[in-house]
Parts: sequence; structure tokens; C-alpha cells
Amino acid sequence: MQSQSENRDAIRHDGTSLRAIAAKFDVSGPIDTLGRLGQGLINDTFRLDTGGLSYILQRINGAVFPQPEQIMANLLTLSEFLRKRGTTEPRLPTLILARDGRPFVRDGDGHVWRLMEFIAGTRTLSRIAHPDQASEVGRILGGFHGTLSELPTERLGISLPGFHDTPGYLKRFTEISDRRRDIPLDADLEEAYSFVAARHTLANVLERARDQGRLPTRITHGDPKLDNILFSADERASVALIDLDTVQPGLVLHDLGDCLRSCCNRHGEGIREAETAEFDLGICARILAGYAEGSGPLLRREEVGLLYEAVRLVPFELGLRFLTDHLEGDRYFRVDEPGRNLLKAQVQFALVRSIERQEREIRAAIEEAFG
Repeated sequence: MQSQSENRDAIRHDGTSLRAIAAKFDVSGPIDTLGRLGQGLINDTFRLDTGGLSYILQRINGAVFPQPEQIMANLLTLSEFLRKRGTTEPRLPTLILARDGRPFVRDGDGHVWRLMEFIAGTRTLSRIAHPDQASEVGRILGGFHGTLSELPTERLGISLPGFHDTPGYLKRFTEISDRRRDIPLDADLEEAYSFVAARHTLANVLERARDQGRLPTRITHGDPKLDNILFSADERASVALIDLDTVQPGLVLHDLGDCLRSCCNRHGEGIREAETAEFDLGICARILAGYAEGSGPLLRREEVGLLYEAVRLVPFELGLRFLTDHLEGDRYFRVDEPGRNLLKAQVQFALVRSIERQEREIRAAIEEAFG
């Protein structure tokens, strides 16, 4: 019997039969079920069941990732490196090759599709409910960075040019706000503009240190938010990192800062009142300790010394991107109602303020973990 989510014989996506695409991958047995999975904002994702096994079928969003072949080349390089190394950690979803031996299939419209294993018996967390979960988050991210530090960065290409380019985001915001100079600002926008102006020098902190040779380029995940960490069914152990499209050479401080931004917002990222955003110091300390355990002696003293600035920078950067997108008419981040991106910017800026109020305690937690 077919799943109701299948729309009978074959779901069609932009005129392309998903069953026809799935059949081009090296899986055995007939396709039992094929249905949409989740509500992802970037890639279109489907679950495929065949022969007692489950897989994830995805179409890579070419509007966001203009070089999908580079993404797949990076993932193949990671998979081969971990296979030859004989390690099971960090666990990443296994790529299933197409029948022609390539790591992807291109449909008649030019879209790139991939197939990966579905890691059974796992789940994602909407928020950290126990300190041990925070330790597990840090441990798996630290293990990812530590293990992949042995893979030369030149083996991976840039999958998302301009990502975490905070000076570039600030420049774009300045250009847009200058164009709107004759439009009166309401109180919320005026406050947001003032917030950015007071912290504009923060945008250059990590890039300047990198250009001076103080921060090394390493392999980064790019999007290590809580949603992209799979936990065991009992929610006690971190099992795998997923959503690897943004894996590329970069600064691990961006990864650490983004992980802390995502996990330490005490009331979650979907809050409707910005003033309730609060950075949870206890979760932060446990993530840092777990990261230090997982990564080993990876970070240089210069990286540790700039970690607090990274913790401030990443929510500032994301808030700046939300604010700019609001001014441009919500072109990049999808919204369900007008003004939503402005609210999201306000939430991130409130998180920055909470971080700044706890600077001494956060620096102490960093020293405790890495000192």
C-alpha cells in the first residue's frame, strides 16, 4: 500500500518524477514509500523507503548554493577521508552514489539531487533541557573540528562564497540604509540602526585577525545550530551532525559562536518578544567544556583569546542580515508575516546585549574550558 503523502504513483516536483530520480541511485528493491520530509527552508527533502532501508532524497537549492557540484565534491571528500581513517566519529550521513558512479543526479531541469542514508533511531532537539545535552553538543562539534583538522583545507572548495563575511554584510546594510535615507524611521528601526552603529567595529574583528595570520583556516561545518545535531532517541547522546552543505574552509570561531548562539538562547529562537531573549551562561559553560573535551588541544591561544568576541559577533551578524533583508523586502529569509525579519533581528540584538552583560562570566567559562 502506498503512503497518502505520495500522491499515488509518483510525486512530481517541477514536472520531474521523484520515483524516476530515485531509481537512478544505487539502491536495491522497489520503492515502497516516498514522501516529503520536514519543512526545510532551503532544500526540498523527501524520505524514501525501499527494501527495509530508509534514505533522504534532496534537491539542492541552486538559488542559495550556486555551485551544488562543489557541495557534493566536498561531501565525497569528507566521506572518503573518514572511511580511510576508519573512524566512526564524527558520524555523518553516508552518501549513496548514483548508478553511474557520481555522487548526485541531475534532472532534466538542471537541478542537482542527492541521496543519503536516513539515520534511524535519532531525533533533533528544539531546545536543550538538560546540562548533559549541552556537553554532548560541544563534544560532537569539537570532535568534528578535531578529526577534520587532519584533512588539508585545500582538499575542500568553497561551497557558499561570502558566508560569514560580516564586513560584507555591514557594507550591504549601509548601502541599503543610505538609499532609504529620505524614508522616516519608526522607533524600532531607529533603535536597530543605533544598535548597529554602536557596534560596527565588531564586524572586522575576526577577519582582521585572520588576515594578520593570528587565526588559522580550518574545516568548518558552517551551520552547527541545534537543529543540525542528531541525538539518540532517549535524547542523552549526540549521534551525528547533519546539513553539511556549508562545510568548507573557514574559521572555527564562527562555528563555535553560531553553536552557542543557537543553543544558549534560553527561550528559543522563535520567541515573539525580543526583550525575553537571554543568553544562558550555564549551557554556554557546558558546551565549551564539551567542545574542549571533543576537540583536544586544537585551538590556539589566539583563537581562545578571541572566542568571546566570536560569541558576540555571530548573533550580531545574523541580526544584521535579518535587518537588511527586512529593509529589502524579505527577499532571502522567508517570513510568514510582514515585520517578522525585523523581530528576528531584534531577538539577535537582544541576545548580543545579554552576552555583553555577562562578559566577565563568559570569559571565565572560556578560561575554565581551555585554560
